[in-house]
Amino acid sequence: MIPLSTRMRPLCLDDFVGQRHFMYNGSLLYNAIKNHSFESAVFHGPSGTGKTTLARIIAREMDADFTEINASETGIKELRALVDDAKLKFFGLEKKQTYVYIDEFHRWNKLQQDSLLKALEDGVLRFIGSTTENPYFSINNAVLSRVGQVYEFYPLTTEDIEELLLRALGDSERGLGALNIPYDRQAIHILADMSSGDARIALDRLGFIAENIAGKISENTSGNIATEDSSEGGANGGVTKELVSEAMQRQTTFYDRGDDRYNLLSALQKSVRGSDPDAAVHYLARLIEGGADVVMIGRRLLVMASEDVGMAYPQAIGVVTSCVQAAQMTGLPEARINLAQAVVFMAACPKSNSAVSAYDAAARDLRTKNIDDVPSHLKDTHYKGAEDRGYGGYIYPHDYGGWVEQQYLPDSLYNEGVRYYEPTDHGREGAFKKYLEALEQMKGGE
Repeated sequence: MIPLSTRMRPLCLDDFVGQRHFMYNGSLLYNAIKNHSFESAVFHGPSGTGKTTLARIIAREMDADFTEINASETGIKELRALVDDAKLKFFGLEKKQTYVYIDEFHRWNKLQQDSLLKALEDGVLRFIGSTTENPYFSINNAVLSRVGQVYEFYPLTTEDIEELLLRALGDSERGLGALNIPYDRQAIHILADMSSGDARIALDRLGFIAENIAGKISENTSGNIATEDSSEGGANGGVTKELVSEAMQRQTTFYDRGDDRYNLLSALQKSVRGSDPDAAVHYLARLIEGGADVVMIGRRLLVMASEDVGMAYPQAIGVVTSCVQAAQMTGLPEARINLAQAVVFMAACPKSNSAVSAYDAAARDLRTKNIDDVPSHLKDTHYKGAEDRGYGGYIYPHDYGGWVEQQYLPDSLYNEGVRYYEPTDHGREGAFKKYLEALEQMKGGE
């Protein structure tokens, strides 16, 4: 049976969901497709975000020959045959353009990728390549320079996926509408949220549920169809939170209260801030086992590295960034290992919030004080006429061993003796504090 995600692929541009940072009515890409002026592009981003779907819509809108291949299954021999066929159509009587969509383009080596160059230069082929890897590392520069446009696809939002799921439930031709499947609206929201931005996962899990409850529903003649106001648990064996949990093989307990994940994130951060690794790991486990998104957890951990550990152990942001990136690359269940390392590490680190406190104090002054301009000796002088404007006089610290006394704050703040950064004695920050105190003693020739 054809997967629900395949059956429900949008067929026209206006039905495409997501990627609103470059795809919306009136955007440059939208207009290029509608005006038939689209040429070539590289799409990169996670699976299930619409790369293949948009490529197929483009081919349909452009009314051109379209060939779709997968780089893991196709080599240079097949590509050369495709190019030869495109030449006949382009230079022959048809004068017809050929679009080739190459999925997983990063799997081709340099020689295979370069085999496209001549066809792209001559205009014989229009090319759309998709990749889950960073194209600036995985695709040759020569190919990128001829393609020109690189579009990054982001994970779909929960609202985007929810829209696709409801569309599938209501579509009688390609979706599940003919089955009249009851559903709990909260269960649909949970399914969308637990899919981590991947529409394919969400739709295929919904299809899996529908296939295995359709018979039960057909036996029930009451036909109670759930709506947005559906009560807890759905009706008559429909799509419920329990079935979503079973289909995703993850618990949905914290979705019973919409704000619970934020409570758990708050408890996680406060436990790290309080240097309690046991409590921190406990809340991390509750988040992961409850179906929280790795990206959502990772973002909070990155904030904590600077907000709570900060200057007490400046290397924390590097360690945590590496753990978060590793978690995103490996995915669950292995990602729990990387995230646990980051959490335990930060809980065991000395703490300082001096950096964020310094920023907040500076921002508060900007909102509440009349602050003078940048001192003249700090202004840019790399242009003709700067000296005539009175700019200059900056003393280069490296000519004096790395430090020389001069004013950096605007006059009003300098005269007020403003201090934003107040270093602590915690961890590595104690060394920075001693250094700054030594510089302070050197001021005024002391």
